[in-house]
Amino acid sequence: MKVAVLVKQVPGLESLRLGPDRRLDRTGRELEMNPYCRRAVAQGVELARQTGGECVVLTLGPPSAEDCLREAIACGADRGVLISDEAFAGSDTLATAQTLAAALRRLGRFDLILCGRNSVDAETGQTPVQIAELLGLPMAAGVRELTLTDLALLVRAEHDDGWLRTELPLPALLSCAERLINPAKAGSAECAAVPENRISHLDAATLGPGPWGDAASMTEVGDTRGTTGTRLRLRYAGDVDVQVQKAVRKLAELGAFDSAGEPPMPPVPEPGPYQGGSDIVVLAEEGRARLTRELLGRAAALAAPTGRRVTLLGPVPPPLAVAGAWGADEVRTITGSDAEQDISEGLAEWCSARSPWAVLAPSTMWGREITGRSAARLNAGLVGDAIDVSISAQGGLVCWKPMFNGGLVASVTCRSATSFITVRSGALPVLEPRAAVAARGADLTVLPRRGARATLREFDDDLDILARARAVVGVGTAVPPEDYPLLHPVLRVLGAELAATRKVTDRGWQPRARQIGVTGRSVAPRLYVAIGTSGKFTHMAGVGSATVVLGINSDPAAPLFDSVDVGVVADWREALPRLVSALEQHGVSRGSALLVRGSTG
Repeated sequence: MKVAVLVKQVPGLESLRLGPDRRLDRTGRELEMNPYCRRAVAQGVELARQTGGECVVLTLGPPSAEDCLREAIACGADRGVLISDEAFAGSDTLATAQTLAAALRRLGRFDLILCGRNSVDAETGQTPVQIAELLGLPMAAGVRELTLTDLALLVRAEHDDGWLRTELPLPALLSCAERLINPAKAGSAECAAVPENRISHLDAATLGPGPWGDAASMTEVGDTRGTTGTRLRLRYAGDVDVQVQKAVRKLAELGAFDSAGEPPMPPVPEPGPYQGGSDIVVLAEEGRARLTRELLGRAAALAAPTGRRVTLLGPVPPPLAVAGAWGADEVRTITGSDAEQDISEGLAEWCSARSPWAVLAPSTMWGREITGRSAARLNAGLVGDAIDVSISAQGGLVCWKPMFNGGLVASVTCRSATSFITVRSGALPVLEPRAAVAARGADLTVLPRRGARATLREFDDDLDILARARAVVGVGTAVPPEDYPLLHPVLRVLGAELAATRKVTDRGWQPRARQIGVTGRSVAPRLYVAIGTSGKFTHMAGVGSATVVLGINSDPAAPLFDSVDVGVVADWREALPRLVSALEQHGVSRGSALLVRGSTG
């Protein structure tokens, strides 16, 4: 078996900053192989050894990215290919996918292409999907288990709130989850011993006329704004009892325990006079009613002032009365196949004929694959994992998304006539329904093809639980699963749901649906309590919309305290029982016993 592994070099998570051109400044920054890519390298090496084949590792980047290739070869890869040229500068995910796809074609046929599930510096898994589309390959994302047969791959993959078992014909592309296999790692001496002739180079001239880099990119990054500086950053010290009492009084003053409901949201806008403009399309994933409602509300708000219609597309769309109340003017059902690759091909053809202004989709595995493939097929701009979508003063669509560990939020626009946008769950408000019934449009019938076929879907959580919660307790790896019972009292008294950092879900201590942060969910509870986490941007970026944030950490220098309103400097095991007592003395008691999930498969 000939295996290609795509790896990415990322900055050390503590050293990220933007240069004057609003691009990531790598100068003088510590760089390393993306953690998810290490799993892909290890799996590629193992499969090549099992089958008597070859494992080739590729990376796109500056000359320094050769370090990733050296480490991969030191870990057992047969050879490496560095794709490097100034012409590739400024590549967005589509331009990156086009470059990598061209390099893979240049190197010949591969039976399997492996890459990381996503990049920890805020890339949302778009590039693997778009490479798969450009090469015409089936794919599975977030693979945790893999079995190779004579004719196909059988995989079990992590999805947003469960698992998906899939059969894929070869050749195929897979993105690797954290626990697929032990990561590939090598020391500096082993890397230095890699012979120069094990690494080859490809440049723009070798790959063809292009366009490449910024010229091929269909998205453009504009203004940025920081995500820090909005919290009070109060940090108590000294006796833990005194700290906790002060913290509870301050939380009450800030409204963290108010039992009154939130102020009513504005209603879904009524449609304005139709001016014959291109539609705004919302993709409705089956079983994601709240996400569909969030997207339809924002689509209606974008459509009303511009004289556009909102078209809802989905395999199992809500009833016409419900869809209309949420913001749809027209509903079309997708029939013929429920496979993402098939739907994306049908959607691309439909969009090619109608040129919608925007396609909004949930930032789930389902939404990412369909929009990623469709955008690649149409050479259109795709903004992934947006937290807001608005109209600029010039009348164009502007998306806001976290970048660079969540330390910044950047405006991103598409250069193409149709903008494809995936929106993070919980990032948009749920609007009050309007009195409207959507019209029934003609079905979008797609053709089933030979590709990935789901054989079993398993659910281990509810994606909407955190979106509905008025209080959320988020834990890091300093709270091991055997200590989760110690969280029961605070969850009970606050009526809170449990959430977690990426490292916690990567270890399987909590379901993926509970992950908060840049590569997870955004939540907006009245109170967020961070326990056992250092408070890196990767996590705290997901709680920017919380009304009040409380942090507990024994290290007074922890970055957590720059992202909270109230901070308690103490060991969480010592502080938590005192916090429960202080809350009860203050009259806070929601009285609901809540489920705390332990380790999951």
